[in-house]
Amino acid sequence: MLAILSPAKDLSNVPPPTVEGATRPALLEHAVPIARKMRALSKRKLAELLDLGPRLAAIDHQRYQDWAPPFTTANAVPAAFLFNGEAYRGLDARTLRADDLRFAQHHLRILSGLYGLLRPMDLVRPYRLMMGTPLAVGRKRNLYAYWTDRITARLKEDLRASGSNVIINLASAEYAKAIDFAALGAEVITPVFKDKGPGGYRMVMVYAKQQRGAMARHIIRHRLLEPGPLRAYDGDGYRYSAADSTARELVFLRG
Repeated sequence: MLAILSPAKDLSNVPPPTVEGATRPALLEHAVPIARKMRALSKRKLAELLDLGPRLAAIDHQRYQDWAPPFTTANAVPAAFLFNGEAYRGLDARTLRADDLRFAQHHLRILSGLYGLLRPMDLVRPYRLMMGTPLAVGRKRNLYAYWTDRITARLKEDLRASGSNVIINLASAEYAKAIDFAALGAEVITPVFKDKGPGGYRMVMVYAKQQRGAMARHIIRHRLLEPGPLRAYDGDGYRYSAADSTARELVFLRG
């Protein structure tokens, strides 16, 4: 069983913990043409493409100037420790034990506009590039066209290695679109988190993102290899609702 997460725009500036087992991104060679194209952009063009102000544009422009394999623990960070959005606050990778990270390496994948598909311990340089960014690469009109076949093929290999044909989809819609689920041929299960409000239950995005990361952590800490036990998840007051769920969508309600 594999769980998939989106990356985050917000990046951590806290040095990662010292951990063993850092790896090379499986699709790194395919990231090179993208980084090369981003490096060629002026600060102004990069700001327009990524919808950034001058300060952030200058930071990301320099990041792409500095981007060059090989990556080492001296110049790169394991992917699980790079991102700092709500999902990664839920994952809280810095408090995972070494054996947790080893399990995560086999059962958690992070989608990426620059790197395609990452394992938690894959070394990456800090970057900003969302999958939905309108960037043509070679003959491919956008990043979806560039990455979908490559990501799907790699996920097939990783599923085979995991001994299961189940994907737990904890990614956003923007990133899940980068996978050809029909070609993947996997059983895809999407957890959905909703909070009670005046008009009934609805998804509150900031909470939903955090719970996606928290559920990934739950899978890791409990060494889950099949989806059934996910129904027992009760993080932060959410409870599984059989009445609102389907075979492909597990709904968790709070309030």
